[in-house]
Amino acid sequence: MSQMNKVIEMKGITKAFGNFKANDNINLDLNKGEIHALLGENGAGKSTLMNILSGLLEPTEGEIWVNGKKVQISSPGVANELGIGMVHQHFMLVDKFTVTENIVLGKEKHRFGFMERAVSEKEVKELSDQYGLRVDPRAKIQDISVGMQQRAEILKTLYRGADILIFDEPTGVLTPQEIDELMDIMQALVNEGKSIILITHKLDEIKKVADRCTVIRRGKSIDTVNVAETSQQELADMMVGRSVSFKVDKQPAQPKNPVLEIKGLTVKEKRGYDAVKAIDLEVRAGEVLGIAGVDGNGQSELIQAITGLTKVDSGTITLSGKNITNKKPRQITETGLGHIPEDRQRYGLVLQMKLEENMALQTYYQKPFSKHGFLNHNEIKQHAKKLIDEFDVRTPSEEHSAASLSGGNQQKAIIAREIFRNPDLLIAAQPTRGLDVGAIEYIHKRLIEQRDHGKGVLLMSYELDEVMNVSDRIAVMYDGNIIAVVDADKTNEKELGLLMAGVPLERAHAELAESSGKEKETVANQK
Repeated sequence: MSQMNKVIEMKGITKAFGNFKANDNINLDLNKGEIHALLGENGAGKSTLMNILSGLLEPTEGEIWVNGKKVQISSPGVANELGIGMVHQHFMLVDKFTVTENIVLGKEKHRFGFMERAVSEKEVKELSDQYGLRVDPRAKIQDISVGMQQRAEILKTLYRGADILIFDEPTGVLTPQEIDELMDIMQALVNEGKSIILITHKLDEIKKVADRCTVIRRGKSIDTVNVAETSQQELADMMVGRSVSFKVDKQPAQPKNPVLEIKGLTVKEKRGYDAVKAIDLEVRAGEVLGIAGVDGNGQSELIQAITGLTKVDSGTITLSGKNITNKKPRQITETGLGHIPEDRQRYGLVLQMKLEENMALQTYYQKPFSKHGFLNHNEIKQHAKKLIDEFDVRTPSEEHSAASLSGGNQQKAIIAREIFRNPDLLIAAQPTRGLDVGAIEYIHKRLIEQRDHGKGVLLMSYELDEVMNVSDRIAVMYDGNIIAVVDADKTNEKELGLLMAGVPLERAHAELAESSGKEKETVANQK
């Protein structure tokens, strides 16, 4: 490719925070009309690099060239003027505004001091149609799906004239169908002459849409490869620096008696609506029950109710034969519950405290950590050392604060603490969110280990691969209801995707049978 076709060249980019180099002499270039994936573990420096390109950070060393000209991207405004737009992982949208109001915010067209709403709506509609986004310009953000909100974000960058789009982990909150649609949208953008950088750790997405992929590890660029010529396994091994296994290695489950029984459970959310609607559910000892569903369908409220973080409105929760409905979190924990919370920094750790103190958070008031109301600091330290060693928590020492650990190591510390207590039921909510393939592989192994020790495991995740890979049975939640419970080895991504979108099981079966019949007919006709 000639120099002229390179729309971005980042040369020798280094970003230092004190003595720590988040980016260490990284090179990255983007060709016009290509999708270039940026792949790396947590803390590898992907977001830092893209924050430099989008004007949120300035590099310590290195040069950036845009369309063959050397530039200083000193602010997001400068990035905008250069045609660089970022679609953030956490959307920057105002809920109460319409799609159009969000898109034109700061760029409104006025006449006699009033916003020309009709003109703006027409422009947004034209832009939406041009790229096959199908967004209703008049809909309020709070009334549309997460997938549609993301499309509004994409439109916002296009409206501001972006030719180079950076997508930061864009599929984390989407259903399988929405992910497929997003991939089509990216392809349409590129066909219209846009260029895309895709930050992700999902290898199947890279294989599906990216032309080239740059792998970074511990702040350094390892290699840039042509995706068509590189396998998922090779990408994963490059990213982690060793051979990684994708399949969860497990024997069939040997389920026994129910350890968790939920009957007629209703839980309200903050605004007083029913988030969980009179559901029944059970988890047996020796099985992993997965909960699948799009974010916001009552999964979080269900788990908060079981763990005592939210009040139950009606119904009962029984753990190991004891009624724990509306009991205090400590009473529930002592009844035999381990909890890996969805928000590890908010509910799993006290970030300012030392790692050794965090390791004893659930048990500090019991022997041997406490005697006659006094803490035995030596016991707490020895206990933490043992867990750090056994669960491979990477930290300079047990005396470092929890805040100083990477996301993956914070998660390992929580898992170590919860598993050590040997609970009858382990709840793992989003246990691998934002983690890379190496850390994911380790955590899945630990969950299966608990199952094989005869414990019940309740896994809640928005990652379909994870739910299908780790679970023995899968309960699908939609709009606060459990729409179906299916065996993990008898379902597939398409069926789960339909259930997650609220299609009842019988209708989902019928739709799948019809579409597979059409596919066979097409193949027969081609022959």
